[in-house]
Amino acid sequence: MEQDWWFGLLGGGLIGVSASIFLLFNGKIMGASGIMGGLVDGSGRNTLVERVSFIAGLIFAPYVLTFLWVRPDTNLTDNIAVLIAAGLLVGIGSRLANGCTSGHGICGISRLSARGIVATVSYLLAGGVAMVLFRQIWGII
Repeated sequence: MEQDWWFGLLGGGLIGVSASIFLLFNGKIMGASGIMGGLVDGSGRNTLVERVSFIAGLIFAPYVLTFLWVRPDTNLTDNIAVLIAAGLLVGIGSRLANGCTSGHGICGISRLSARGIVATVSYLLAGGVAMVLFRQIWGII
């Protein structure tokens, strides 16, 4: 049995603690797509340093941790077109759902938000259908 499950457990715990700290200090729900959206559309100018720091942490924390732990193997595809399409679809989906996995899945469900629960169930189902189509039926990934 694989023993790398604890990476997911540790990461999930860190995201939960981060969301709690963000809410405690800012009084706002931590959602990566909202934080990034405020940078892109300019609505987050008054919290620019905070937003850039948050996004930089998302990008650079995994690289820093590779010096402390051996990076586990992943099943990430080498197909650049698939990675670009996946990123665009996640971005579009986040915009349509008015939030992402951190906003709806972590913060929404923990607050028993009906909108967060419906959004989370919807994107999990869509992800499952996409995996069946792209991997099992079409053999793309």
